[in-house]
Amino acid sequence: MPPAARIEQERIEGIVCPKYIAEFWTARQRQAASLHEISYRACFKPQLPRFFINLFTRPGDTVYDPFAGRGTTAIEAGLSGRRVISNDVNPLSKILTFPRFFIPGMNRLAGRLSEIPIHKTARAGIDLSMFYHPDTEAEIVSLREYLRARKESGEEDALDAWIRMAATNRLTGHSPGFFSVYTLPPNQAVSAAQQRKINAKRHQAPEYRDTRKLILKKTRQLLSNLTAAQIEALKRAGESALFLSEDARRTPQIPDGAVQITVTSPPFLNVVQYAADNWLRCWFNGIDAAAVGERITMAATLESWSAVMAAVFAELFRITRPGGWVAFEVGEVRNGQIRLDEHVVPLGLQAGFRCRGIVINEQQFTKTANIWGVQNNRKGTNSNRIVLFDKA
Repeated sequence: MPPAARIEQERIEGIVCPKYIAEFWTARQRQAASLHEISYRACFKPQLPRFFINLFTRPGDTVYDPFAGRGTTAIEAGLSGRRVISNDVNPLSKILTFPRFFIPGMNRLAGRLSEIPIHKTARAGIDLSMFYHPDTEAEIVSLREYLRARKESGEEDALDAWIRMAATNRLTGHSPGFFSVYTLPPNQAVSAAQQRKINAKRHQAPEYRDTRKLILKKTRQLLSNLTAAQIEALKRAGESALFLSEDARRTPQIPDGAVQITVTSPPFLNVVQYAADNWLRCWFNGIDAAAVGERITMAATLESWSAVMAAVFAELFRITRPGGWVAFEVGEVRNGQIRLDEHVVPLGLQAGFRCRGIVINEQQFTKTANIWGVQNNRKGTNSNRIVLFDKA
């Protein structure tokens, strides 16, 4: 750890556990690769996995995330020349992550978009008039049908997958860069009833958005600071990557001892309603949001959450190689009264790992956190708390 870190000692389950406290990385978004700028609830900043990947792995080592979300750990691993295993019970994770390993040329992307037929009278089959202008809805539904047909026929390729990813990311948001009228930040889709209230309060009606132009605009943003070397590294990593949509407690596709480091952040009790937040993204991709919600760990009590995580740690111990690491990021929940790191330590020890310490990255709140009213640990967390384990 950096010599400037403040070190404290704490006894947890009879084990003296050092805490390393400092600002180990900056959370400023623009210092990360532009490719990360995909919105998803409860995701950590790219600087966090990069710190541990650089510290504990070498090029060619395998990096794993069992709760992959938008794919932050996977993308950082690919950019760093590591092998990738990514898992999330929500199939949206692969939809948002896998395409970013295969970067499209802008001309080819524009050409493919121009070939997609638009049916001017197409409608969603559910009322989306509070979100979209009728012409925008027709474009979205036409694109959805095109992607469905390509996937079912086995013709879906990397360009189609990129278009799906970019369109999924642009469905709703709070600027003209999204397909929708002004709504909440893009990592949460409100209900139809809530959107009607937002529209009434803001005296707004959905305006037409050109979906093709917005997909191209978002693509240029995602690629804005990528280098040729990074694009090639991502392609190599993507060709050997393993993407799963499994319960993190049972991942038989991953061989014993395959992983050098796991960098992850699990669901924090029932703080975030993943299925409800993603209902519109699920609709666009033909995913049953209710079924996904049933599979996602949304434990209401600390006891039930710990039982699930104990099984996750047992699986992590199986797949971690001797000398490998686990960086398990958690935080304060329930108005700062519960510090999950103190409950995670015994879970890792029980699985057979050694606890090497707790890394606490102190930071100022980001803009997004303030949008959500997260201040002074009253809701969520203003620090990253990562429990570090290794396997002897």
